[in-house]
Amino acid sequence: MILYLHNLHKDFEKRVVQSFQDVGCEVKMASRLEFRSSLSKDVMRWADVIVPVGGDGTFLLSAGRASPLFALSQQKTPIVGFNSDPLHSEGRLMLPKHYSDNPADAVARIKSGDFKWMHRSRVRTTFLGNNGEIPESTDLFRHIEVKMEQVTTKPELLDQNMARKYKARMKRVLPYLALNEVFIGEHLSARVSHLQLVLDHQDVVNKTKCSGLCVSTGTGSTSWHTSINRITSRCVEDLLKSLPNSSLPDLSTLLASSEEIAQQYNRNLLFAPDDPRLCYSVREQICVGVWPMPKTFKERDFGQSVFVKSHCLDANLVIDGSIMYPFNDGAKALLEVHPEDALLTIALD
Repeated sequence: MILYLHNLHKDFEKRVVQSFQDVGCEVKMASRLEFRSSLSKDVMRWADVIVPVGGDGTFLLSAGRASPLFALSQQKTPIVGFNSDPLHSEGRLMLPKHYSDNPADAVARIKSGDFKWMHRSRVRTTFLGNNGEIPESTDLFRHIEVKMEQVTTKPELLDQNMARKYKARMKRVLPYLALNEVFIGEHLSARVSHLQLVLDHQDVVNKTKCSGLCVSTGTGSTSWHTSINRITSRCVEDLLKSLPNSSLPDLSTLLASSEEIAQQYNRNLLFAPDDPRLCYSVREQICVGVWPMPKTFKERDFGQSVFVKSHCLDANLVIDGSIMYPFNDGAKALLEVHPEDALLTIALD
């Protein structure tokens, strides 16, 4: 079965390449391993468009490298993805599944300019500290340390207000932008994550103990964000049955619509890919005794920026499930959305 799916993917990959060559485009191929290396910078500078073929994971990998911060270039290279196996892959980030049957149709429309541009907001991660040093990151696909950020980024001095507010002297912007989400939490999932959050540079420091923090974009709202926050019809039924006078006819009608209510709630969790806001979700927040502090702290909300300080023992900050940094006690990060960081993608109906 694995060999069959591999051959299916490779055959489709050849069809996509041939479709571009048939309309006069020069094509260079790069494997996942090559695209995770420094070679990807050369590909980025050369290409007019990047075409990931596979599923959403392949698209996220390409998006992570389609970053001016990563490629050391002001060029914004657009991305358009083809789903190589629509029967087994949802491919929300890819072109609609019918283009997997005939990729030449999509290529013809792209070549003729018959498409729409879509700007997908991304999360910029900045580490704050006193010496500007950051730990080496780990590539979770190859399970090896990578040193790309040591070459492509430099520490900068914080302005006085930021330095005083967050008790740090230096900042260092990571070269990897998150298209879906940034997750912060203990490496061991059974261990409680102890975090401090400041929203939109306010004066309130929010303290939480939880199973981790997920900071999502509109693109990522269809993914882990929804999985964390979604409810089921059983939740709706249990809530309605807990109300006083739960035997009233009106409540019986609502109980009969519990599946529809749950689906509508879950749909409302989504927000637009180009929304300039972040949405943070505190996963399984402890709400006993003094936690959270203050009690008014919401476990999910929108904002323009999220500052996070770790009080964890063995935690990580993970970008799009792909790049991981240690994020232990005392580590500080600022998560923001900047318009110039948006991913330029091609959309077809």
